[in-house]
Amino acid sequence: MRGLLLATILLVVYASPMVSAHAQTPDTIITVDSTNLRFSPSTVTIEEGDAVRFFWDGQLLPHNAVEENETFDSGDTKSDEDYRFVFIQGLNGTFEYYCEPHRSLGMVGQIIVNPATVVEENNTTEENPPIMEDEEEDSFMPFVSIHAISVAIMLAAFVKRNSIDD
Repeated sequence: MRGLLLATILLVVYASPMVSAHAQTPDTIITVDSTNLRFSPSTVTIEEGDAVRFFWDGQLLPHNAVEENETFDSGDTKSDEDYRFVFIQGLNGTFEYYCEPHRSLGMVGQIIVNPATVVEENNTTEENPPIMEDEEEDSFMPFVSIHAISVAIMLAAFVKRNSIDD
């Protein structure tokens, strides 16, 4: 039993960095300052492709986040919210948003989205474009890597061997 516990701990420690390794940029988190009925921070600057996450928990008053031009809307007001919006390529500029029930009290915010850096391409033509071997394919489970599968197989063998020895 002690071996199984050790194996589980090793798997969690080994696999944890791989789960977050696929995230390009951490989300910009916007919370609620319930004392002053404000978003915190009230203004953020991000790049195209980045995500904003509206997150609050256990608020006495319910809140939401609605963009002026309906670019995003977290939905009905809630005391607990975890809403994420990704500013995809081409969606840039300044986005003003507010909390519907507390807008008149100044609960407003601003997200400034800078255009993504343009990478100049080589204009030479080639008959056979280069094949990118390191390019990862989209997966229905992008957090599962070859390393995690290898560790799981090793742990299964370890557990089986220890159960035979016991």
